[in-house]
Amino acid sequence: MGDQQIISEEGYLKLQEELHQLNTTKRREIADRIEKAKELGDLSENAEYSDAKEAQAFNEGRISEITSLLKNITVVKNHAKNEIGMGSKITVETNGQEKEFMIVSFNEADPLAGKVSNESPLGFSFLGKKLGDVVTVHTPKGEIKYKIVKID
Repeated sequence: MGDQQIISEEGYLKLQEELHQLNTTKRREIADRIEKAKELGDLSENAEYSDAKEAQAFNEGRISEITSLLKNITVVKNHAKNEIGMGSKITVETNGQEKEFMIVSFNEADPLAGKVSNESPLGFSFLGKKLGDVVTVHTPKGEIKYKIVKID
C-alpha cells in the first residue's frame, strides 16, 4: 500500500479504535482460547486449537493491514461549511426527491447508509461544489442530476 490515501477524522479514529481492540481484547481472547484448547490434549486432531490458531492468524493479519494503512493515510480535517469536502453531510434533490449523503474515505463507504466514497463517481462529483450547484453524474442507467440543497 504505497499509495497515499485520504481519510476523514472520523474514519481515522475508527481505525485506531479497531487496532486498539485487536491488539488488546481480541488478542487476549484468542490466547485464552488457545490455552484452553491445548488442555484438551493432542493438538494434531484438536479442532478447537486449529480454529483458535486460524483466528489468531486472521487477527494478526488485520493488525498488520491497519498498521500499514495508518502509515499511508492523510487525515483530512473537516472542511468549510460552504463547500463540499471530506466529511460533508449533504442533502441533494433529484427527480423531486431529497437524498442525504456523507462524503467519506474509501474504507468508510457504506452506500446503503448514504456514505459515499470521495473516490466514487458520485462522491468525486460532489467534491468542491457549493450550495445550489447542480451536479451531473454519469451512471450505468444514464445521467442523473443532483441539486445541492444543504451542506453540513
